[in-house]
Amino acid sequence: ETEDDGDMDGDWEDDEDGSMHSSDAEGSAEISLVESDARDPARGCEHYQRGCKLVAPCCGDIVWCRFCHNTKWEQVPNAAERHTLDRHSVTEVVCYKCELRQPVAQWCAREGCGNKFGEYMCGVCNFFDDDLTKQPFHCDGCGICRVGGRDKFFHCDTCGCCYSVELQNNHKCVQDSMKQNCPICQENLFNSTLECRVLRCGHTMHRDCLKSLMDQARWPTCPLCNASIMDSLITWQQMDAEIAQTPMPEEYRNQQVQLLCNDCHTRGEVPLHFLGLKCPNTNCGSYNTRRV
Repeated sequence: ETEDDGDMDGDWEDDEDGSMHSSDAEGSAEISLVESDARDPARGCEHYQRGCKLVAPCCGDIVWCRFCHNTKWEQVPNAAERHTLDRHSVTEVVCYKCELRQPVAQWCAREGCGNKFGEYMCGVCNFFDDDLTKQPFHCDGCGICRVGGRDKFFHCDTCGCCYSVELQNNHKCVQDSMKQNCPICQENLFNSTLECRVLRCGHTMHRDCLKSLMDQARWPTCPLCNASIMDSLITWQQMDAEIAQTPMPEEYRNQQVQLLCNDCHTRGEVPLHFLGLKCPNTNCGSYNTRRV
């Protein structure tokens, strides 16, 4: 569920809600790896393979999953009627095989039916799925199910989400960073089914949004705090060379200005140059600075 393109500290997604944040199990856009000849086409919907339908307590609809429900009700003309299904509030399901309406469980309650509603079942999220290749698991910290394998993720209480174990003690925590909207597209990150990224500064955004940002900027910075998104040492060295070869006009050569570094937050006085202002912190040397 996770991958590393070298630009970030990690990546993630959410399973029933929920990769380096783990992805939402009920919302994962992944294609099921269950063999097609073993799948009952009548068992489940386009989102999940399962053996029961959910009874929505909000409106009484009987639906395969919350996405099927939400797609219908978020598009009704009357805005007052629009609503979403709270997975945790579901108390009843309907067996797709014998059509018995019954309390939430993993197996059909009717004697002789023998229908198993899901190879994976979470009684907290009321989530069912036959596809175990997604390695779904419930995270108590997140309060929802996620995909990717419990052994591959840990829950960060500060950031408020599951991150890859590669980021454990190896990322900058930002309070509830995953419970915010993506700063680019404004979609909520915690319940997003799209892959997300944890930036060096600790803020988060969708991977595709990050790629778009990086394609458009000479040195991309976080939209929230202006910190550099990637290691720009080579860029800073090129800036050093350009400035060394571009002397300032004589009237500006001895002029000093105050700056603040967006990367290390150092304040200091440096020589003015039209091409850029270099952070005076020798352990930083960034040109991602601003005059103050």
